[in-house]
Amino acid sequence: MGYAKLAVIAAALSSGLAAAPLDDATRGLSREIFRELIEIDTTDSVGSTTLAAQAMARRLLDAGFPPADVEVLGPNDRKRNMVVRLRGTGAGALKPILLIGHLDVVEARPEDWTTNPFQFVEKDGYFYGRGTQDMKVNDAALVTTFIRFRREGYRPNRDLILALTADEEGGKSNGVDWLLKNHRDLIDADFVLNADSGGVTTMHGKAVNVDVEASEKLYADFQLTATNPGGHSSLPVPDNAIYHIAGALSRLERKPFPFELNAVTRDYFRRRAERETGQTAADMKAILQTKPDPAAIARLSTDARYNSTMRTTCVPTRLNAGHANNALPQTAQAIVNCRILPGHSAEEIRQELIRIFADPKVVLRYVSDAGDIADRAPERQAFPPIAPRPDVLKPLEKVADEMWPGAPVLPGMETGASDSIYTMAAGLPTYGISGVAIDQDDLRMHGKDERVRVSSYYDGVDFFYRYLKALASPR
Repeated sequence: MGYAKLAVIAAALSSGLAAAPLDDATRGLSREIFRELIEIDTTDSVGSTTLAAQAMARRLLDAGFPPADVEVLGPNDRKRNMVVRLRGTGAGALKPILLIGHLDVVEARPEDWTTNPFQFVEKDGYFYGRGTQDMKVNDAALVTTFIRFRREGYRPNRDLILALTADEEGGKSNGVDWLLKNHRDLIDADFVLNADSGGVTTMHGKAVNVDVEASEKLYADFQLTATNPGGHSSLPVPDNAIYHIAGALSRLERKPFPFELNAVTRDYFRRRAERETGQTAADMKAILQTKPDPAAIARLSTDARYNSTMRTTCVPTRLNAGHANNALPQTAQAIVNCRILPGHSAEEIRQELIRIFADPKVVLRYVSDAGDIADRAPERQAFPPIAPRPDVLKPLEKVADEMWPGAPVLPGMETGASDSIYTMAAGLPTYGISGVAIDQDDLRMHGKDERVRVSSYYDGVDFFYRYLKALASPR
């Protein structure tokens, strides 16, 4: 090993971001699996999760998994899922552990990126491509881990099941929901680990805390519509449909939803304050008081992550209006995407948005995950906060201390939403856990030039190998 390579490893170790380096064969295998997944387009519009599911199934079969334990199945040709089972010892008749991760990714326009989003690019110490943060990074790490276990003949104390699925990001064929409804026997488990949440939070490359999802927000889309008879653009009228939509969105921008903490987020800020300094630490302590300090809330709200942890958020994500440059618009529409705190329903938020918009010319309807439009939204709420089980948390704390010394494990609330909503509703306790480190100020999932640090990816590969062994090795 050359001095240059030793220097890179030493720097990574000293940063707290890397454990002992993986062997070259495992690194090469994991990189190839990651590359293959990134370069398969799995968007809802033109992509196929089936191709990705089949590619991962081939990898597992080539590693020696019996065909009976690797299945690719789903509701249609483009939206299939892959399920693999690593057989355990059977001792003690423990129910399996299910690991889930979605194969689909958000749409990406190549003209917006500096690299091709569907080409795996390594540069400047990062891997670039759609899915490098959300969440092919973890899919690849999990497939690598299952292959390593199979090749070394590892037998856990119970079956481990990995399901890589379709349509978490949108579409009509959510894979976790479909499997639970049609093939529950394939994925029934004692509990679920969802690699789509949790992870290692870093600041400037230094590990601050290891997150485990104990709660998450509820996802909801709403369609705003304003209509007008239209007419010639030389005869403008104040009753322009675009003005109504713009006015509603402007009022939304100026009126954030109320500050609110729950048991999980309150504990998160309490423990995170111990890791912060100066004004940020003081503000985190101030919002925990019986009467939270409004100035502290306002300062923390300038950080998007803290803001979304403290309140329901609703933001416009799409606009559409008009049919000609020289004609008044007959219809103007916008989509507002909401991430709703536990304890509140989509219909409650729809009614609040109507009050905020304060415009009878703007009609607000709910858009389901399948794209169906309804006048009312569901009354269902996000699942309540659930404390991680000791048998899940203790091994996580042990491995986290080995890999990121000094970075505490913090149960927290996922500010987005995930497939945990389906497994929790099916009665399967679910925890969001990942070993991939992402800088708090470099959150690029769903955005331009999505990327993950090279060393963070390999740490994520190493993490799942260590954690699943700590969790499921025979005693």
